[in-house]
Amino acid sequence: MNAFIEPPRKISFFLRFGIWLSEKITGRMMLPARILAWYPKAALGSGVLESLVAHRDGELDERMLKLVRMAVSFATACPFCIDMNTYEHESLGIAENEVSALRGLFALDTVSTFSAREKLAIQYARFVSQTPLKFHPDFIDQIKVNFNEREIVTLAATAAQVNYWARLIQALGIPPAGFSG
Repeated sequence: MNAFIEPPRKISFFLRFGIWLSEKITGRMMLPARILAWYPKAALGSGVLESLVAHRDGELDERMLKLVRMAVSFATACPFCIDMNTYEHESLGIAENEVSALRGLFALDTVSTFSAREKLAIQYARFVSQTPLKFHPDFIDQIKVNFNEREIVTLAATAAQVNYWARLIQALGIPPAGFSG
């Protein structure tokens, strides 16, 4: 499967360096970065956005933020995002039954290994990924009781970042990069 368009043949030195860096970090050919070279401002903005992804922040550990990224990837049905964001989920203690719940195969409440905060963060990520966005006041009250202001912003930004990539990658027809095998 190929993307809808090919990357440009000529890429500026600055963007080539950014692409090289992203490919060195991921160990994969990063077709999204290469195709974005058609519009350097979008490539630069997207690169900055990606460089600011939270992987841990205070009480929001790597596992919780990975769960949020995975939840959005499944909610948006983005094959590239699912491939990238589920990569090495086991290393953060995310079990297969938890992945199945993130996929929506069964209810989050049936998974005893999710903490109450993780369940709320996952549900919040799903709400952020819906169109139109709808947040019941009772749910927001639960979020505010369980997360501080910084954590709420970090959760929202993490979910929004994955939504951005999901929409962009799907709009360009970019296939998975082979993170998961």
